[in-house]
Order: sequence, then structure tokens, then C-alpha cells
Amino acid sequence: MKNPVVIMNFSGVYEKQNFYKSEEFQWVDCKNIAGTNCYCDEAAKTKLRKAILNYPPGGIHYIDSGNYHYVTKLWTEKINEPFSLLLFDHHTDMQPAAFGNVLSCGSWVKDMLDTCSNLVKVYLMGADEKYTSPLIGKYTDRLVWYSEKDLMNTKKWDRFKNFSIKEALYISIDKDLLSRETVITNWDQGNINLENLIKLITAILENHRVIGMDVNGECAALDGEQNPKLYQEHDKANHAILHTFLKHDRECKLRRNIK
Repeated sequence: MKNPVVIMNFSGVYEKQNFYKSEEFQWVDCKNIAGTNCYCDEAAKTKLRKAILNYPPGGIHYIDSGNYHYVTKLWTEKINEPFSLLLFDHHTDMQPAAFGNVLSCGSWVKDMLDTCSNLVKVYLMGADEKYTSPLIGKYTDRLVWYSEKDLMNTKKWDRFKNFSIKEALYISIDKDLLSRETVITNWDQGNINLENLIKLITAILENHRVIGMDVNGECAALDGEQNPKLYQEHDKANHAILHTFLKHDRECKLRRNIK
């Protein structure tokens, strides 16, 4: 299976959206897997690995709200070459685990830096300084941080086209990077607008070898049920990200066929 669109349904939010329905997609139902919300216990980890066993790390994966962002670690475990993680997120997700070594939505990036032998660097795109300051020192040679202010300064975007990155990239996008005027997530948020996020993603895709991508940051299911407009806003954002990725993927395939 080459570069699939994978929808991982933990909370039911994607059942109320349409962005993926005109594409060939794979539906991975995770609603009945216990021990997954914010923290992922060993039994749940085993079941999730089994659920995505037959899918490659390539393609684009939608992984529900930020409560499940740790699933990025499970996808990147499938990468068998040196790679860097490029993370669009309002948070670093590098906090020490609250319960021993349990994988969580707040610790998974730190876990990757500590345990993933193929991980070269992590590029934090837009994380708030209050989250980055306590952590950058420990990983100085493996962590690159661009603040929200850097991302909002469009005059300096050439830096993102000209990263001196030789290895492949895996991109992970948490929509809590976006402003609340764009979407409402279940975590505190940044101030990036959707148009600029799409331009940034495009710049990365066009100038680097990207293995795959995942997207999270949905609203809480209960909030969406009470206010369907929230689902509509996320549907719009998810559609824009999906078609940016697929357009690039199809152009790459066309260039390979021409050669």
C-alpha cells in the first residue's frame, strides 16, 4: 500500500467530518481500545501497533485530538532510516512522564529523543517559549526551535525552504498551533492562521524529502456535539492540509513517471 490516507477514530470526531470522503482512505477504528486517552498503557500500545501494522509510515495520518498525539511515535517507529521530526505545535510535548515510563501526549517527543536511534533532530515549529525554555538546554545539539513569532514573520520564510537537512523528514501537525478564530481545540492555542500554516507546509514539502505526515488537534467530541460549527471549522482545516499533502504527493509521482 503506497502513501495511504489513514483516519484513526478514537473519539468519533471524524464521523462528523467530510474532508476525507472524496479520497481513497483507510479507517482505523480505535474507539474500543481502552487506555488511550492522554496516556497510553502497554496493552493499548500493543493494540495500536497491531491496528497500524499493515500501513507504512508514508502517507498522511489523522490521529484525532491532541490527547492522542503520542501516536506519532508509533508511526515513526516504522521508519527504518535516519530522519528528523518537524513538529508544528503550540507545545513541546517534552515533559517528563507523570507516571513512570508511560507514553503520553505530553512526553512522547522526549521519549523519541531518548530512545529512537534513527531520530536525528526535532524541529519545533511555533512552540510557546514558556514551554521550550526549560528543555532546550538538555538537547541543544538535537533540538531546533522556531517560535510563533518566527513563523508569523513571512519575510523570513526562506529559512524554511533552505533548511540544511540531508535526512528525510516526518511532519506532525497539532492544530493547537492555530488561532481560536480558525479552530477550537481542547488545549490552549497559538495565533497562526490557516493560510500561513498551509504556506509553511507547502514550503517544507516542496524543498525536502518528506516521508509522511500526521495531523491532530481536533476539538473535544462533546464540544463538537454541542456546537457543530466546531466540526465544520476542523473539516475545513483538515481538508486544506490533506489536499496540500496529496497535491505534493501526486506531483512527486508524476515527476517520477516522467523520468
